[in-house]
Amino acid sequence: MIVTILLAVVAVAIIGVYVSWRAGRLDRLHARLEAARAALDTALVRRSSTALELASSGLLDPATSLLLASVAHDARSARDSQELPESDLTRALRAVFGQPGFRTSLNGVDGAEELLTEMESAAHQVFLARKFYNDAVAATRDARRRPLVRLLRLAGGAPPPGFFEIEDSLVGTGDAGQGADLPHLTG
Repeated sequence: MIVTILLAVVAVAIIGVYVSWRAGRLDRLHARLEAARAALDTALVRRSSTALELASSGLLDPATSLLLASVAHDARSARDSQELPESDLTRALRAVFGQPGFRTSLNGVDGAEELLTEMESAAHQVFLARKFYNDAVAATRDARRRPLVRLLRLAGGAPPPGFFEIEDSLVGTGDAGQGADLPHLTG
């Protein structure tokens, strides 16, 4: 009788520890997800700010500057559905950087190389931040799909996190990436 009660208490304790550990892990994953989203938002703001700086720098022709400023402003002001404006900004930047002779035309211009390097760095930060965020989303969604998590509703009523999918490479892919689907930005 005492052995049965002792085994039941130990079993309940083990189950309680496991459930507590699982809930703590889910909480840590949600915290990691929030931190990754904040880093992604920061990287997106930095990229759009640098694109606006590039547009107003005088390094681009007026039509390209106007288009880039408009797209960067749209990306910066988007709140709910950011994927499309951010992808548009990527395509516009890819078109700017993909213009024939773009870099050579800026040789010797004060501050041009630093600004272009900063733009490429900001775009690379977006790539990395998006990758980390999507990895955190995948881990969180996987943890939320566990039977015990669903049975005990350890995730509460929070909606499952969604992936952030945008075009984020400034390098085109083959001939299709070299302007086929991009706006023509030269004057």
